Amino acid sequence: MSKKFPIAPKHPERICWGCDLYCPADSMACGNGADRTAHPAELFGEDWLEWGSDSSSNTLNHVVGNTVNK
Repeated sequence: MSKKFPIAPKHPERICWGCDLYCPADSMACGNGADRTAHPAELFGEDWLEWGSDSSSNTLNHVVGNTVNK
């Protein structure tokens, strides 16, 4: 089972986000490459979770699995 992914960590630069180990950036255990994987908030800003989401009822119904009347 994977760990819960933090939405807005206080110091994302201190951790590698490449796998579920969440290793310190200076001591990566998984061998996920030479550099740590950045948190999405570092790459896209604090509103990264809002990107690409469409809050229209059709999209939400589709995701939930409800039928949509057209």
